[in-house]
Amino acid sequence: MKKVLLLGGSYFQVPSVKKAKELGYYTITCDYLPDNPAHKFADEYHNVSTTDKEAVLKLAQELKIDGIVCYASDPAAPTAAYVAEKMGLAGHSYKSVEILSNKDLFRSFLSENGFNTPKAKGYINVANIRKDWDIFKKPVMVKPVDSSGSKGITKVEKLKDLDFAFEYALSFSRAKRVIVEEYIDAYGGQILGEGFSVNGELVFAIFANHFFDKKASNPFTPAGGCFPLNMQSVIQKRIKNEIQKVLTLLDMKTGAYNFEVRLDEQKNIYLMEIGPRNGGNMIPQLVKYATGFDMVEYTIKAAMGEDCSDLDKFECKNYWAYYVLHSNNSGIFQKLTIDEEFKKNNLVELNFIKNFGEKIETFSGSGNAIGIMILKFKTQEEMQEKINDISKYVQIKIEEKNYAINK
Repeated sequence: MKKVLLLGGSYFQVPSVKKAKELGYYTITCDYLPDNPAHKFADEYHNVSTTDKEAVLKLAQELKIDGIVCYASDPAAPTAAYVAEKMGLAGHSYKSVEILSNKDLFRSFLSENGFNTPKAKGYINVANIRKDWDIFKKPVMVKPVDSSGSKGITKVEKLKDLDFAFEYALSFSRAKRVIVEEYIDAYGGQILGEGFSVNGELVFAIFANHFFDKKASNPFTPAGGCFPLNMQSVIQKRIKNEIQKVLTLLDMKTGAYNFEVRLDEQKNIYLMEIGPRNGGNMIPQLVKYATGFDMVEYTIKAAMGEDCSDLDKFECKNYWAYYVLHSNNSGIFQKLTIDEEFKKNNLVELNFIKNFGEKIETFSGSGNAIGIMILKFKTQEEMQEKINDISKYVQIKIEEKNYAINK
């Protein structure tokens, strides 16, 4: 039986372990959190950090694995590529994944190759940012170069706020580097996407409208996404073409991607993120409902070196959204109330990450999610109306106080 090493064991990684077992592989998981839920579905678990590429390589060699999977995890993507490259397994090149996984390297790559990209620069100390302060148009975004889940991000307009933003971003960076980049006002809002390439060709891509909770402690953490993207097909084709250029230049192989894209007021395309892994927040599950394409299955197959060239064309049918259940207050999770008609007509899946009675934190990053809802709608208008007024249909009770989820 072939062995697959799956990096990570969080709630969002459970589907990848289950799918690998379903496909007939011997499943091995690793990370430094033995109580993570995905480990109980695996055949074997090892307490090794997914970001320690040398330790994971040693483990993989000892276990004589046949493939390595990074599913829904930014930090583990370089490790998966490194191990695959060292062992001659299927996967993207380590150098290319490093570029995609580090914001400062990715911005430099885009600039050097003629793509639209905000003016940006990486830093290891705040003194050098102060020296460069006047070269940036304000506001700027201050971010860790290698964090995930929107953690450590601050929008800064004034120099007096820089020190806090720098230290905050640095606290979430494993590489201890921070990027400062000019803020791009997004025409039509931020765009979310999922894709899959076969031998470097982007054979599948689907885009959505990201939405955010402006009242959250971190308003840059996505609160959900609406599929398909409410934007002209010609623009979506242009986005695909820009992504394809990146994949070609980086000599990417076969695998899944998660995209974040913005357009400026002139509708110029800015590729903000191309993550060489599946999206979290149950997005691959939503994609399967919406299009029939099982991204989890093909992610496993790609890592195991199986032929993935049999993909058909998949189109989004009906209107779909995922919504991140969250609270803007910290406290004890006591109750979730969902409108009965909404539950009957729109709710497809309700996935709890936190349990009732458990302490939850304010929504400052994806790690503070209470759960994920997958929703279906009959029309774009219905979807927009209900998502924009979600507190009318969904309420969370924290401690002794009712708190409604607000868009």
